[in-house]
Amino acid sequence: MNMDERIKRINELYHKSQAEGLSEEEKAEQAKLRAEYVASVRANLKAQLDNVTVERPDGTVESLAEAAKKGKK
Repeated sequence: MNMDERIKRINELYHKSQAEGLSEEEKAEQAKLRAEYVASVRANLKAQLDNVTVERPDGTVESLAEAAKKGKK
């Protein structure tokens, strides 16, 4: 199942939950699909942020990932 199909299914389950309620199996499926979706969004955002560069006032260019690592120390 690709992400578009998962999103469609999440929406179907949401609308069904509002209209008539979900069975325990459907609730478990909904929770699993939502967790997969959130993990996918986080991974995508992390990948995008890792490709961002920052130019410092002294003219040096540093990747955002390196800057974050230095900030954690």
